[in-house]
Amino acid sequence: MWSEMFAGLRMTLLLTVLTGILYPGLVTAVCQGLFPRQANGSLIERNGKVIGSALLGQGFTEARYFHPRPSAAGADGYDATSSGGSNLGPTSKKLIDRIQAALQSAERRERIPADHLTTSASGLDPHISPASARLQAARVALARGLTEAAVVELIGRFTEDRDLGFLGEPRVNVLLLNLALEESNAR
Repeated sequence: MWSEMFAGLRMTLLLTVLTGILYPGLVTAVCQGLFPRQANGSLIERNGKVIGSALLGQGFTEARYFHPRPSAAGADGYDATSSGGSNLGPTSKKLIDRIQAALQSAERRERIPADHLTTSASGLDPHISPASARLQAARVALARGLTEAAVVELIGRFTEDRDLGFLGEPRVNVLLLNLALEESNAR
């Protein structure tokens, strides 16, 4: 009996060291060596201060900023400690009411992109579609005293293509676009 217990204990200790210390340490070292920016959260700094991550959505509500897609993460949205979708189904009254309210407040009535109205699976998606960004261009241009054409051109510069040319959809990182707007207004 004791020999079986010691064998089990040795196996537990070995697996703990292998899978709990050595493997995570190796993966961390490889990632830090090959992808240091991504391994550290793709943090964005301005004037020595971290202002966000290119991987996590943030709430912007002022008219002079592009707004991200709605978030279901946390009570007020964009809570990285409470990531997750709303899990509301297509027949959910709560979802229908939320989408109808978003439709009422949409800047234009024609062809509103789905990501302008619905949350992402994580609730923290940092991207919007180029169509959703263009939908907001007039409001942002007016609030910043820019021409709509200049804002649309900036959207084009910050539109990311599909990964590997065929994975996903074209997208615009809201934080990076808003930072570019801040820099263009500072000049």
